[in-house]
Amino acid sequence: MEESQRQKKIGSVLQHDLVDVLQGAATQGGMRGVLISVTKVKVTVDLSVAKVYLSIFPSDKGQELLEGIKSNTPLIRHELAQRTKNQLRRMPHLEFFIDDSLEYIDQIEKSLKGEENPLKDPSTLDKRKKS
Repeated sequence: MEESQRQKKIGSVLQHDLVDVLQGAATQGGMRGVLISVTKVKVTVDLSVAKVYLSIFPSDKGQELLEGIKSNTPLIRHELAQRTKNQLRRMPHLEFFIDDSLEYIDQIEKSLKGEENPLKDPSTLDKRKKS
């Protein structure tokens, strides 16, 4: 089912403000050199839940940062509510996920360029199950 205009608008507002909140928290928390970007925000039909997809660079710190963000969700939600109080009546609950689509695209490009040729190195292929 396609998103309504209202869902898209709320997702856009949340995405814009979340970038400011998360980048501000990362720089104040002493996490210099870490780039957090909000790639997508999908809001449910009843506008009660917002799924936030984050792209974190460097990706090796992604899981650690995601756990920190999840533990601070009430503070982030409160900060967002303060920023959007004139635009939203109720702040949706936030669910955070890692968006690994850029890494996936990078792997496909490497495969197409021949950098990871499975014929030269069979260990890169998944082991097939014999039935």
